[in-house]
Order: sequence, then structure tokens, then C-alpha cells
Amino acid sequence: MVKIFIGGFPLNIQEIELAQLVSIYGEVLTVKIVRDKITGLCKGYGFIEMTSLEGAKNAIEALNGNQMGKRALFLNLVTDLAINSEIKKGSKLSSPLSVIKVETGSVKRKRPRIISNH
Repeated sequence: MVKIFIGGFPLNIQEIELAQLVSIYGEVLTVKIVRDKITGLCKGYGFIEMTSLEGAKNAIEALNGNQMGKRALFLNLVTDLAINSEIKKGSKLSSPLSVIKVETGSVKRKRPRIISNH
């Protein structure tokens, strides 16, 4: 199973539409659009799980940078990162979702939120 991060799609898109878009390149297992917990509004990114690495790479190659509506799609493989030394140094991680390995197991590190002063 391979997980893909997908961002930049229109905010009114549904999971089935993303599944149909990516399923051309390989079998899609799950689609998860990330939504605001309070409002339920789409945040503009999500995750797709596919059965094969080859299908995931084909989807990324074909769709990354393409326009969907007025926005450009961004696709990337989600990988586990064990870079404790870099995290301690305060460097930014390149992956939208990172896993930090600790002695008791794995802990998912959340994306930082951008807070605007309105």
C-alpha cells in the first residue's frame, strides 16, 4: 500500500471525484479529504492510498502541476521520516506529513497551522 499526498484541488471536490481522477493510473484503496473539524469545510488537501508503487508514481507524474479549476495540483509520495537530529536542530521538514520515531513507537507530527490576524 502506497500513500499519496494531494493538494491544490478545488475546495468543493468530493472523494469520489479524486478517486476517479487517480484510478486511471492504478487501483485506489482509500481517499481522505482533510476537512476542518468545526466547519467541515475542505482544507484543499488530502491523502490517497493505492495498491501499487508503480500506479502511485504514474499518477504523480501525470497529475502533478496540472490545473484543476483555477488551482494547480500537487502530488507527492508520503514517506516515513526518522530525522530526529534534524528536528532537534529546528529545521523544517520537506514532507507534508512526517513520522517521528521514538522508543515507544511512531508518533505522527501534524502540519503547522497558519493563523491569520483578522
